[in-house]
Amino acid sequence: MFTISVEKECGCFKRSDLQNNMSLDSKDAALLKSLEMRDHMNDEFCGKHKFKVQEVGNSFVIAMSDSTSNGCCGGGCGSH
Repeated sequence: MFTISVEKECGCFKRSDLQNNMSLDSKDAALLKSLEMRDHMNDEFCGKHKFKVQEVGNSFVIAMSDSTSNGCCGGGCGSH
């Protein structure tokens, strides 16, 4: 079993239809889904964050790769 998790759920993620902590049967399916989610998040979210995929054991973690502004898209950032 392979999982896809979003490291920090920003406000845009929380308002989206995307799911965190998904489990898939194959590594290829999990990789493809995580890349699809990353691309959607980078293309459709507010643009204040950019996202990347990291492989960690049997998991693919979608993490913030940088921040394009000092603001936050609301909730889920830092210690909120």
